[in-house]
Amino acid sequence: MKVEVLAKKEKWIDVKDGNICTPKGFSAGGLHCGIKRKRKDLGWIYSETPAMAAAVYTTNLFQAPPLKVSKESINTNGTLQGVIVNSGNANSCTGHEGLKNAYKMREVFAKKACLNKEDVAVISTGVIGEQLPISKIITGVESISALTTSDEALSFEEAILTTDTFTKHICLQLKSEDKVYTIAGAAKGSGMVHPNMATMLGFVTTDINIDHELLQQALSEVTKETFNMITVDGDTSTNDMVLVLANGMAGNKQWKENDDEYTFFKQGLHMVCQSLSQQIARDGEGATKLIEVQVNSAETVKDAQVIAKTIVGSSLVKTAVFGQDPNWGRIVSAVGYSGITLDTTKIKVMIGPILIVKDGMPISFCEEEAKSYLKNEKIEIIVDLSTGSESATAWGCDLSYDYVRINASYRT
Repeated sequence: MKVEVLAKKEKWIDVKDGNICTPKGFSAGGLHCGIKRKRKDLGWIYSETPAMAAAVYTTNLFQAPPLKVSKESINTNGTLQGVIVNSGNANSCTGHEGLKNAYKMREVFAKKACLNKEDVAVISTGVIGEQLPISKIITGVESISALTTSDEALSFEEAILTTDTFTKHICLQLKSEDKVYTIAGAAKGSGMVHPNMATMLGFVTTDINIDHELLQQALSEVTKETFNMITVDGDTSTNDMVLVLANGMAGNKQWKENDDEYTFFKQGLHMVCQSLSQQIARDGEGATKLIEVQVNSAETVKDAQVIAKTIVGSSLVKTAVFGQDPNWGRIVSAVGYSGITLDTTKIKVMIGPILIVKDGMPISFCEEEAKSYLKNEKIEIIVDLSTGSESATAWGCDLSYDYVRINASYRT
């Protein structure tokens, strides 16, 4: 089955009612164990069979104990069968006791699921610097019913949230010949989100059979163009990661790097990760708009990525979008301080369909038309550098009054 044939006859289809339990062999759920006052705060994923596992992690040097434990599990044999996640407490900057609690969290879930401890990943998110209320988590894990058969993906999605205002998920499926392939994802993320991983968690499940090293390669490559191209406020947290589980229950022969199907798999993974990235960016704390910045005609992909992330991360650009002010000066200023060498006399800038800068100079445009465009929920900013053929896209959100309100009282 060649990818060229697939591209012509079949394509990944969005499964509207799909979730991380849709791929064969996966179950998930969530409950309230008492870390938070009322909302769900403990979630889990379980695979009927050991799944190939791949992950990418925060670049913050203060990596939390749960990440260390999860890395240890994945590095044991490259597979996982269970994931346990808590929200409301990051178990970060908690020293030896925090590491002990992360191991305990893994141990109790492994026992509950009848797994070896190395089959389980542990993830925490929430307030930094407070010891994990491990007794509440133990009680919560022990109270889980129907762990291996539950189809409660929404409860899982709710259980991983912190300051998020909505759950985030996507499911894609492809039917080809006698097989159905599914890739699904769930995520959380709202504030402290910045390129190179931040306060965000991403979970991807798939029933495709793929080589472990290739799965890691695909995730690392896709992350550079998706999760690493979003920013909310420029802060990078201590905990977070994206995890992919591939249990092979679709029944295909294991795909390897030289197989045409690998390109096809990576396309589906990219679509899932990009959708989750955009949903995270749109849900920035207090955000009212999703901002998408496209940088075209750059000399290198890296140049385009740096400039796109600089623009979408600019507080002045963010506030201009929130205030519906077509302030082109803030955009070109961000391009100028991005650190990329370029010919400013060749730059073209558009806000949506409206050309506002040509050859590095402002041109006459209808202010009212531009302000009207900025009322939309999704705002596109396009920058053409006219120096090459490479491009990149970054996503972020506007900066509103509510961002300060939410973060000023995060611990209270």
